[in-house]
Amino acid sequence: MEQAIIDLYDEYTHKPLTRNEFIKRLTILTGSLTAAMSILPMIEVNGANAAITPDIDLFTETITYPGINGTMSAYVARPKPEKKYATVIIIHENRGLNAHIEDVARRAAQAGFLAIAPNIFSPLGELPKNDDELRAKFQTLKPEESLQNFIKAVEYGAGRKDSNGKTGCVGFCWGGAMANSLAVSIPTLKAAVAFYGRQPEAAQVAQIKAAVQLHYGGLDERVNAGIPAYEAALKQNNIKYELYVYEGVNHAFHNDTAPTRYNEAAAKLAWQRTIEFFNKNLV
Repeated sequence: MEQAIIDLYDEYTHKPLTRNEFIKRLTILTGSLTAAMSILPMIEVNGANAAITPDIDLFTETITYPGINGTMSAYVARPKPEKKYATVIIIHENRGLNAHIEDVARRAAQAGFLAIAPNIFSPLGELPKNDDELRAKFQTLKPEESLQNFIKAVEYGAGRKDSNGKTGCVGFCWGGAMANSLAVSIPTLKAAVAFYGRQPEAAQVAQIKAAVQLHYGGLDERVNAGIPAYEAALKQNNIKYELYVYEGVNHAFHNDTAPTRYNEAAAKLAWQRTIEFFNKNLV
C-alpha cells in the first residue's frame, strides 16, 4: 500500500477531516473514484479482522462505576480462579471500547492480570454507528473529564476484592496519550505503557512515579515528533522507562483490525515486552 494513502487515512482518523474530503483526496491519490472505493476495504478499520482471543479459563463481566459526568461502564476480564491479581487498565483508541480492545483485555487476562477496559463514551448515551458522526461525538468530550473518568477507573480497580492493589495501564493512540496522562496524574500508578500516544508536557514529567514503557511506529511522524522532548525529560527526572521504535511500521501497528497499518511481528514483540514489563513492575 502506498504510504501516502496510509498517511491520508491517519489524517482522516485523527484530524477534523470529513469523509467527503477524505474520499476526494483518496480519489486524487488513486487516480479514480472506482480505484478509491476498491481500496477503502483494505485501509479502513474492520472489526471482523480481529484475532479474537477466546475467553476459555477466563472470568469476564461488564461493570459500571461512578464517573465525573455520569455512569462509566467497563469490560472486565481475569483468570477464573478467585484470588487477587495485579490490575491493568486497558485504554481504547478514539473510537471507544470495541471488540478489538475487549480482545486486548482478554490477552492481558490470559497473561494473569485483572484487566479493566472502560468506555469513555459511557456517559453520552446511545452512539451513532457512522464513523464520521462517532468521531464528531468524540470531539465533544472534555479532556479533563475524560482524565478524571480514567482516574476513577484506577480507583475502582484497586478497590476490587480480586485486585492486589497494584495497578498499571496500557493505552493505544488516544489511549496511549491517556496512559501518559495517568502516569503524570496518579502517584500510586506502578506502570504505564503507551502505544503511539501523544506525550505529556515536559514540565509535567517530574510528577511521574510509575515505570514507563513507550512503543512507536517508525513511520508515525506526527506522534514521533514529541519523542525527543519526552525522553529528555524522563532522563532528566530519573524516571525508569523503556522506549522502542519499530522501524518501517505505521501508527496503529498493534491494531489487528487496521489491515494496512497492522504489523504482526512488531505487534507481537511489543505485546511481549508489555507483559514482561507488567510482570516486572506489578507482580
